[in-house]
Amino acid sequence: MQLLNTLYVTQQESYLRLENATIRVEVDREIKLQVPLHHLCSVVCFGHVAVSVPLMHRLAEEGVALVMLDANGRFKARLEGAVSGNILLRQAQFSKAAKPAFALQMAQACLAGKIKNARNVLLRGARETKSVEDELVLSAGAQHLAASIRTLPVAADIDALRGVEGDAAKCYFSCLNTLIRPDRREAFALNGRTRRPPRDRMNALLSFLYSMLMNDCRSAIETVGLDPQLGFLHVVRPGRAALALDLMEEFRAFADRLALTLINRGQIDPDDFIEREGGAVSLEGDARKAVVVAYQERKQETLMHPLLAQPIAFGLVLLIQARIMARAIRGETEFYMPFTNK
Repeated sequence: MQLLNTLYVTQQESYLRLENATIRVEVDREIKLQVPLHHLCSVVCFGHVAVSVPLMHRLAEEGVALVMLDANGRFKARLEGAVSGNILLRQAQFSKAAKPAFALQMAQACLAGKIKNARNVLLRGARETKSVEDELVLSAGAQHLAASIRTLPVAADIDALRGVEGDAAKCYFSCLNTLIRPDRREAFALNGRTRRPPRDRMNALLSFLYSMLMNDCRSAIETVGLDPQLGFLHVVRPGRAALALDLMEEFRAFADRLALTLINRGQIDPDDFIEREGGAVSLEGDARKAVVVAYQERKQETLMHPLLAQPIAFGLVLLIQARIMARAIRGETEFYMPFTNK
């Protein structure tokens, strides 16, 4: 399998135009980058980025998604060509989504993957810390998440599952500060999960990473022929990619780990963020480019896939899980098995 790339354009006032079979990125009429179209699965633009109409047409023809986000990574629009998904698979998806027992089972699997991977983040931190106090905090958090995992199979409905997930998330995020290097904890303290807008540096960094992860999950869902709008765990709303959000749950911990790595290694500094009027915090300037590069590099790293029993590039794991999800929807497997990795 070929691991196709996503072109992320973070430089403000960039202009993207078509040049033969390539995308040319210009700033003030100066060429900054030229990328062959056949290397790409999507183009993601942050903030004030202009795109020529001929390029829009070509992207639609080639099946390359064009995603427009604001400067903070919040979704604004997505341009796509004709729908090419498997209609029989989508019919099965709509049929299965209407069956409460199947929807509950899929939601349980998505959350089991999410909480297990979150727990592994805490366990790894507990093993690596040199502080006894921090080890106790992280171990207690891991025990709490283990109890949450045991509760999932007995949840009576989706609302009960969401309650379990909410409690687990509150515990998990309360422990994340302990995973930050002591001399950086004050600057990157996470004061609960805030999104619209992020209210601190850690939330701003997580939101930026989640926006890229979400785009990749949606692309994986669409590649296998599923409808990204119809999920099992997340509430269906107009314009919301509920199934992509379902798939994303089991991979959030990998974005969290990357955020912690960037902070603890000093690749991201406190002055890389700006606090705007009203308390919103956003990642700025070259730091956004550094995060994009780190995310793309992480997608190339290999992980052992528990079902396939072989190392797979992280960027392809998303696609493999989307295919496993499609098999469960078709009825080719009894259960959906989420991806977990230590």
